[in-house]
Amino acid sequence: MDRATASPDKNGFQAGAWHYAALIGGNLALALGPWLVRLADTGPVSAAFWRLLLPLPLLALLAWRGRSVGPLDRKLALLCMLAGTFFAFDLASWHIGIERTRLANATLFGNAGAVILMVWGLVAARRAPTGQEATGVVAALAGAAILLGRSLEISATTFLGDLFCLAAGLFYAFYLLPAQRARSMLGPWAVLLLVSLAASPLLLVLALATGEPVWPGAAGWAPVLVLALSSQVVGQGLLVFSLRHFPPLLIGMALLTQPAVAALVGWLVFGELLLPLDILGMVLVGAALVLARVPGKVGRVR
Repeated sequence: MDRATASPDKNGFQAGAWHYAALIGGNLALALGPWLVRLADTGPVSAAFWRLLLPLPLLALLAWRGRSVGPLDRKLALLCMLAGTFFAFDLASWHIGIERTRLANATLFGNAGAVILMVWGLVAARRAPTGQEATGVVAALAGAAILLGRSLEISATTFLGDLFCLAAGLFYAFYLLPAQRARSMLGPWAVLLLVSLAASPLLLVLALATGEPVWPGAAGWAPVLVLALSSQVVGQGLLVFSLRHFPPLLIGMALLTQPAVAALVGWLVFGELLLPLDILGMVLVGAALVLARVPGKVGRVR
């Protein structure tokens, strides 16, 4: 790597201009996901199905090129199937929530898995939180309370949408637990491929069970195709390329571009105005997401 464009910090992280561009670009690509879910006329769970199914050939190619020497044994296969099940419920719940609440809320709550994992780690370790961890939990609870209260003021539908997105954050956390173990042995692309193969049939069953339209209608294939490429290939690819070059704090701060972009799209396209109290709630939840990422390893970003 060119010394003029990259230099290691005191912790050994080395990032150049391309890595910074990829980190921001990956988050921007993922931030457009909620907008594309709304543009699709398939139904939210069906959009999640196409999001995973359409890029499978590209994911297979990327997994083959970045293949690990580790074999896919029964234990790893079961881990990927378990991760895929939680990933399916994560996307289904999140996409349903996107249809019912503000885009900024959906993006923040959908990424709440980082905070949930931090709390899970404290419970599993049976220890009291550090000052930083306690601050993150309090900030998350306070910010969520503000945003949920504001949604309830708008309508019961918006409040329900927030709850779906919070449930997605919980499923996201349980997705990460087996996925991170499998990723360390198989590599990120192989795990994403196997998870998508496990999750997409389950999403199709859920979509059919709820009576959603599965095949795109008047809006055509463009929204679901762009959703699949931007979320599963471009966004994930840029982040796979960049994440290992940055400390968790910087990654957490870059993650906050997602709700910022979602809030901007919500305002410009859907007229979703944010009052000062909304912004305060977003800042608190955003701060909690950053604090939750500092102590441990970073998992998948949406």
